[in-house]
Amino acid sequence: MIFVTIGTQAPFDRFIEAVDSIVAQLDEEVIAQTFKGKYVPKNMNTIDFLPPDEFNQIFSKARIIIAHAGMGTILSALVQGKPIIVMPRIAALGEHTNEHQLATAKKMKDLGYIYVANNENELEDLILRTKLKSLYKASDFASSNLIESVKGFIINGK
Repeated sequence: MIFVTIGTQAPFDRFIEAVDSIVAQLDEEVIAQTFKGKYVPKNMNTIDFLPPDEFNQIFSKARIIIAHAGMGTILSALVQGKPIIVMPRIAALGEHTNEHQLATAKKMKDLGYIYVANNENELEDLILRTKLKSLYKASDFASSNLIESVKGFIINGK
């Protein structure tokens, strides 16, 4: 099963329409959280909003996550060891208020953590790959180095 999510702040019709067209070529269940979009998908099951427990249940069952470049979704995929394809919203197209999703996607890709599609053709290439694997598995907990660094800062101001 593939899970598609755009978060819960604004519609992302360009992305949902592209994914819907691509997944028509697959023989796999696709569930999408679409959040108040105008485009009505034909090839995937859609839900406007998922409560956190249902979201987490579907997310955990998914073979792959396809999403906007939101840090919450990216971190959830990394912690669960799920392959994730992100397509950033573009402020210049009216999809967000600034270009932070482009910066997030670039940094996460440069670190080798995620797959990034910057356009519909790249999205199609990634979705139709048969065996995407998780690129990075994050821990549920902070490293001991980070904890000691934060402690030092709190105690010593350094």
